[in-house]
Amino acid sequence: MLLPRSVLVIGFRRTGQAVARVLAGRGVIVRACDARSAVMLGVDPTAFPSVLLTLGAEPLALLEGVELVVPSPGVPRTALLLQEAVRRGIPVWSEIELAQRLLDVPVVAVTGTNGKSTTTTVIGQTLRRAGYRTFVGGNLGTPLVEALEDPPEVAVVEVSSFQLEWVERFRPHVSVLLNITPDHLDRHTSFAEYRDLKARILAAQQADDVAVLNHDDAIVRELAPGIAPDVIWFGRDLPAGAAGVLVQDEAVVLRRPGWAEERYPLGRTRLRGWHNAENIAAAVAAARSAGAPPKAVQAAIDAAEPLPHRLALIADRAGIRWYDDSKATNVGAAVRSIESCPGPLLLLAGGVDKGGDYRPLAAAARERVRRAFVFGAARTRIAEALAAADVPVEIVDTLDAAVRAAARVARPGDAVLLAPACSSFDQFTDYAARGRAFRVAVEALS
Repeated sequence: MLLPRSVLVIGFRRTGQAVARVLAGRGVIVRACDARSAVMLGVDPTAFPSVLLTLGAEPLALLEGVELVVPSPGVPRTALLLQEAVRRGIPVWSEIELAQRLLDVPVVAVTGTNGKSTTTTVIGQTLRRAGYRTFVGGNLGTPLVEALEDPPEVAVVEVSSFQLEWVERFRPHVSVLLNITPDHLDRHTSFAEYRDLKARILAAQQADDVAVLNHDDAIVRELAPGIAPDVIWFGRDLPAGAAGVLVQDEAVVLRRPGWAEERYPLGRTRLRGWHNAENIAAAVAAARSAGAPPKAVQAAIDAAEPLPHRLALIADRAGIRWYDDSKATNVGAAVRSIESCPGPLLLLAGGVDKGGDYRPLAAAARERVRRAFVFGAARTRIAEALAAADVPVEIVDTLDAAVRAAARVARPGDAVLLAPACSSFDQFTDYAARGRAFRVAVEALS
C-alpha cells in the first residue's frame, strides 16, 4: 500500500498514539488531536516529537491538506471533525483498516457482543502452541497497527463495533461472529445499526476465506445467506450435513466435509459455563481453519485460564463465594453470567445505562437470584425491571455499599456475583477498575 503523505489522527489514547507513532516512523506527516488536555490524557507531548499535536481542542483547520483521517474507537461518528472530513470527501479509516492494509499476514478477527476476549485469547494461544509467530490484540489491548513493528506470521484480533464503523476493505482470512444482542445503544442509533456494523466483519471476505458463525443466535443466522466465505457453524444444534462444531456437555466436536470427526474434551478446562463452551467451540473452528493442528487445539483448551474480571472467583469466605464478572457490561453478558454461576445467587448490578432492555436480566434473575443489590447511575431502571419480575431488590449508591449489603444477608452456599449489565464510567475509569474495587471491598469485609 502507498502511504498517504499527511494523516490526521483523532483521539490520542492508546490507539491514537500507536497509529501516530507507527506512521510518523514511516515518514508520514502526522497531525493528532484530542478534545482532552495533555493533563487529562496523562500524555507528555515531548514524547512525540515527530507528531504535530493539538490537545485540548479539535479545530476544523486540522483537516487542511490531510489525505486520510484515522479516528480512535472512542470517537463517535457524530464528532464534528469526522462529519467535516466526510463532507470534504477525505477518506476515514479505522485503525484496523489501516493496519491490515499495511500488514501482509493472514488475520483472524473475532467480534460479537460477548465472549470476544476469551475467544480471541484461546485462538491466539492455540496458534502459538502450533509454532506460529502470533500477534494477539485489537480491542483486547494492543492495537493491530503495532504488529507492523515486528510483523508476525498471523494476527488474531478482537474487533468491536466501534472499530468496524470505518472499515472499507478489512478482510480477515477467518472471521468469527459469536453473537449479537443489544449493546452500545447509547452510541449507535439503533439495534439495527449495531447489527449491521457487526456484520461488516464479513463484508469483504472472499470464497477462500472462512466465517465461523453461531447457529444458536437467530440474528447471526440471518446474516449468513449470500455471504462469500466458507461458513463453519458452531452451536448446540447444527444443520444436517453442515460444517461445524457441535457444543456438548463434555466436549466440542468438529465436523467438516472430507475431515475425520475431531472431538475435543472439556474436562480439564478452567473456563466455566455454557457460554465458555460456545467460545471454545468458536475458537476450535477458527484455529483449525487458520492451520493449527488438533494437538495444539486441545493443549490450548486444557491450559486456558479465565481472563480477569470474567466470572472469576476472587474469594471464598465462610462458605460464601464471591465472583467478579465486571466485564459483563451489557444485559446479554449479565444474563449469561447468571446462568453460568453456580449456587443460589446474590446479584450486584449497576453503572451507566447503555440503552438496553433490562427485562431479559430480570427474567434470568427471577430463576436464579435470591436478592439483588443495584448501584450507580442506572440503579433505578434496573430495580424497576427486577421488581416487576418479583426479584427482591435493594437500591444503594455505590459498589462498595452493595458489597456490604450483600455480605449482611449472604449465607453459606451462596454466590455473590458482580455482573453489572452496564458500563462503569459513572464511578470508575473502566470495567477493570470496577473489578479491582470489588475485590478491595470484599477483602475489607470483617
